[in-house]
Amino acid sequence: MTIKSVRTLVTNRQLPSPPADDLRPSSPRVCDAPDYPFKGWQPPQPEGYRQSAATSIETAFVIDNGSSTVKAGFSFDKAPRFMVPPIMARYRDRKNNKACTFVGHDAYADATTRGQIRNAFEPGTSIVTNWDVMEGVLDYVFIKLGVDEEGGIGRPVVMTEPMANLGYSRRMMNEVMFECYSAPSVTYGIDSLFSYRHNRGASGLVISSSHTATHLVPVLAGKPLYQSCARLNWGGSQAQEFLLKLLRLKYPTFPGKMNIEQMEEYVRRYCYISQDYDVELSHYLDWSGLEEERDIIIQYPYTEHIAPEKSTEELVRIAERKKESGRRLQEQAAKMRLDKLIKKEQEMEYYKQLHMNYVNAPTKKEQRRLLDADDFKDEAALERVIRELEKKIRKSRNKDLGAADEEEGMEQQTFPLLDVPDEELDEQGIKDKRHQRLLKSGVEARLRAKAEKERERARVAEEERLDLEKRENNFDDWVAGRRVARDNLLSKIKDRERLKQDAGNRKSLASQMRMKTLANLASDGPKRKRRGGGEYDDDFGANDEDWGVYRTVATEPASDEEEEEDPAAALRSLEAELLRYDPDFTEKETFDAQNDWTKSLIHAFLRGARPFDPESQKEAHQIHLNVERIRVPEVIFQPGIAGVDQAGLAEIAEGIVMGRTNPAEQQALLRDVFVTGGNTLFKGFEDRLRRELRGVVDASLMINVRRASDPVLDAWKGAAGWWSKSASSERNAATITKDEYLEKGSEYFREHSLGNSIAPAASSGS
Repeated sequence: MTIKSVRTLVTNRQLPSPPADDLRPSSPRVCDAPDYPFKGWQPPQPEGYRQSAATSIETAFVIDNGSSTVKAGFSFDKAPRFMVPPIMARYRDRKNNKACTFVGHDAYADATTRGQIRNAFEPGTSIVTNWDVMEGVLDYVFIKLGVDEEGGIGRPVVMTEPMANLGYSRRMMNEVMFECYSAPSVTYGIDSLFSYRHNRGASGLVISSSHTATHLVPVLAGKPLYQSCARLNWGGSQAQEFLLKLLRLKYPTFPGKMNIEQMEEYVRRYCYISQDYDVELSHYLDWSGLEEERDIIIQYPYTEHIAPEKSTEELVRIAERKKESGRRLQEQAAKMRLDKLIKKEQEMEYYKQLHMNYVNAPTKKEQRRLLDADDFKDEAALERVIRELEKKIRKSRNKDLGAADEEEGMEQQTFPLLDVPDEELDEQGIKDKRHQRLLKSGVEARLRAKAEKERERARVAEEERLDLEKRENNFDDWVAGRRVARDNLLSKIKDRERLKQDAGNRKSLASQMRMKTLANLASDGPKRKRRGGGEYDDDFGANDEDWGVYRTVATEPASDEEEEEDPAAALRSLEAELLRYDPDFTEKETFDAQNDWTKSLIHAFLRGARPFDPESQKEAHQIHLNVERIRVPEVIFQPGIAGVDQAGLAEIAEGIVMGRTNPAEQQALLRDVFVTGGNTLFKGFEDRLRRELRGVVDASLMINVRRASDPVLDAWKGAAGWWSKSASSERNAATITKDEYLEKGSEYFREHSLGNSIAPAASSGS
């Protein structure tokens, strides 16, 4: 992975409580999501090839064949001329009937080419598996470098390879170089050792963390100890995939499209090495400083649904229409009430006339006929209908006039039949007396309820008066009492939540008590003997009434006393008083504020320190990088975080160093711990590695950790410097010529002793 810079954003302010709204930053830091790395057309640079032909010194093509970026140039260059990713896209343009090939960054030109991208390397490894793509990338590089000869490239090639490269990959690369490009000679070397040589290393521990893996190579007296090398299967590509998985788990319904190229940019720009991972992680989502320093907001493209704004005149017209519509509805409702009132008055006049005719009827037979004509059972039923109509008419008139409902003269109602003995009444009179007794009991009950309400109002008013006097005369005791009451209500709410959770757990005490109650209720019924004799049989469930036991248990209150008031509502009322009168009680101490989702740890993790508007398309297309910024780089020291079953970087280095029995060799390795590769560009990487090594090696050993001057390009620079500065005899000893290839085959690799200087060897790592 190519990483050029990293920005360390560490905060020293770590307060657990959320800040007030007026203390939050007015404008959070929002970064746009990066696009695909298409760089446009890259012009060829043939002057280097012409310069190599004009000079008398033998020059060579230098190619750093990395799985993330292929870097190519000439041995006399100070830096590579071209850096392209080893990818290629091919598709046929049906309109023009042409086959198009795009190599490197050109493959990101549009969606069509991006859909056809193929990589030369096996994903997650540094092994070339797609040689068709590899040949296309080399064609692109040589053409851009100005090669115009049809017979071949005409220059030697110096190419880097990974540690412990496979023999098959070397054989295929030999065939490509000698058969396809007719190279005069080819030299292979380890990329990390080229970088170490460029930085003037002699003895030390070389740690190369690149795109696909991290290698550790001990070097003593200029000679690599390949038998003691080690590899950690973690690099830049694994870090990008890990970050992509974390973000997809974090935002499973994210409407935008996240790709691996964006993850490379996020890892490069926003991730950093934590010096104390556990401590920083425990305070990373604290509200203080989260928005300003630790939380990075990435904005993806979106389309906001904007409602058309109405002018002032339109708003006035809409308000007038609503007002007119309301007025018409009120008129219609008033008319309907008036019609109902007129209809009720007509009915009352009819029933009054009927009652008068009933009273003036000459015979009981005529009275019975009048009642039966309107389905009345007796005179009392007729009088009840008249009273109900009078009550409704009076209520409607009071409502129209805006007057309060009266008690309908309950005190003035009389019940004369209650004082008459039953012996003096006939059968109808006894029925009427029983009815009047029921009416009187209802009136008395309403009067008692009214009196109870009055007493309750008086009691509440007296409590409010006493509470006001206590607040004015003894404010400290009043506040203390309110806080104690608040604590009690909080305990009630917690107990209720605990009981609710226990109700869903079949192993809880509450569930066990319910099952015990079911068993007891089922065993309370009578026993009966079986028909064939023998033991008694329980007949629970034989009747439908038995199954009411389950309803009884399900609706059984949790305690013997019923809650008179909702504790949450009482708590809000009490907290409102404390907010009003207690200067030490703040809004963030309230129950609602402490249980607010927007102030929770999960909300800080997903949406940062600001409220989230689910209706906003802008916020829906945002991702927040916070914990991931230290979690992804931490894997190289703690591989278990990402599920990698290997030891961390410090433990592997400790095994290599302490595996040397000679203390002088141990000190030589630790005196120059050299880190290179793009995955080591996180700021603080050397300090963290030094700290980790100090914790695992002997305290008497001195540790010095240094980084390559350019961890990304030093491998190429080292290869170019080796060719241009080495003696011809040293170059010939490590080079495979075309004649040797034709004579001994593609599997031939020359053995070469490195001696006292770090130089490539054709057999290195095989």
